[in-house]
Amino acid sequence: MNLLYSNDRRGEYPGSWYAATANPMGRFPTLEEDLKADVCIVGGGYTGLSAALHLAEAGMDVVLLEAHRVGFGASGRNGGQLGSAQRMDQEDLEKLVGDDDAAKLWDLAEDAKELVKSLIAKHQIACDLKPGVAVLGLNRSEQQELHDHAAHLSDRYGYDQMELLDAAGGHDLCPSPAYCGGYLDRGAAHLHPLNYALGLAKAAAAAGVRIFESTEVTGLEETDPAIVRTAKGQVKAAHVILACNGYLGALQGQVATRVMPINNFIAATEPLGAEAARVLTQDVAVADTKFVVNYFRLSADNRLLFGGGESYGYRFPADISAKVRKPMSEIFPHLSDVKIDYAWGGTLAITMRRMPYMARVGRNILSASGYSGHGVGTATHAGQLMALAIRGQAEGFDTMARVPALPFPGGAALRSPLLALAMTWYALRDRLGV
Repeated sequence: MNLLYSNDRRGEYPGSWYAATANPMGRFPTLEEDLKADVCIVGGGYTGLSAALHLAEAGMDVVLLEAHRVGFGASGRNGGQLGSAQRMDQEDLEKLVGDDDAAKLWDLAEDAKELVKSLIAKHQIACDLKPGVAVLGLNRSEQQELHDHAAHLSDRYGYDQMELLDAAGGHDLCPSPAYCGGYLDRGAAHLHPLNYALGLAKAAAAAGVRIFESTEVTGLEETDPAIVRTAKGQVKAAHVILACNGYLGALQGQVATRVMPINNFIAATEPLGAEAARVLTQDVAVADTKFVVNYFRLSADNRLLFGGGESYGYRFPADISAKVRKPMSEIFPHLSDVKIDYAWGGTLAITMRRMPYMARVGRNILSASGYSGHGVGTATHAGQLMALAIRGQAEGFDTMARVPALPFPGGAALRSPLLALAMTWYALRDRLGV
């Protein structure tokens, strides 16, 4: 099954609130000739667009190939949260890689946030960037764990952007009966993800990147130069960057065994008006501590944008609204009958340890993917790190690549059904509160 086409119309964005409110951008052409370039990038999401922009600004000749539209995949569909730290908790990273590399990974994560903010400012990208992401627990024990985590980041790394929330403070921010306290991270942020991707594409094109849409890559030859084949043309390039995330398919086997696509779903309610104050009292985003995470925020026009529910088969459910309404109603019972104007699914990619998988998969081929729901900052940064590595400045990329990456049990063929069994167990734990 080709995930590029199994749930979406060819060359079209999904029917999301993001697509309905996207900044206008014309289509880029389809590749119908043979080209040469310094670098060929496969994938037009945050990773590929960031890599292309940074390489072009350094004077390199770059071709970017996207099977659908720029920002078509997870980059244009996600919850829009620019989170702090790495996806794996810093305490766990310290145990996994040691204090020295854990400190480097913390610094890289901070660099990722600042990179996104600086790109938005430099290129004047209109994407509703706002500060603040809260993480809320479901009980007093989880509240304390979140407070301990914030204290660790403050004591070990000097991070002072987290405001601790007790049960009353958490309820003041998010008046949901489901939540206790946690923290509000003022250094994190949220944004309109598709407009951010479109802004990166506009900046990359202005820097000289040759972008091609509706151009699926059908083959890759690790020669010198490498050859990237499509249906109607090919690109010969000294370097190749694979920036496909959940849509890699069978293009590169080493990555496919360690990075797995899963689906996630978001709904946008009708504008809530005064009812919005019963969801959030500040213009921040929220994520909770469930294993199958709920995440939400208010849109610029006061809709609830709520993400919840995952699937591990490759088809989207027939009724995405119902899929999301169930967890949304558990968090906000007063919205159980609210009208949902938009509902959409998306394919992201995860790894066993929820850390991105960055690797040299050939002598002139780099890959980065598997952002595990933390991609707004990490994917943008991965693109920059790969651009720097191609230019001979590989320290950051190599630090990320040193994080041990486990293959999924069963390899590419059996990873999905085995994970589905595991996730069913964790989802049951969420429901039971254990």
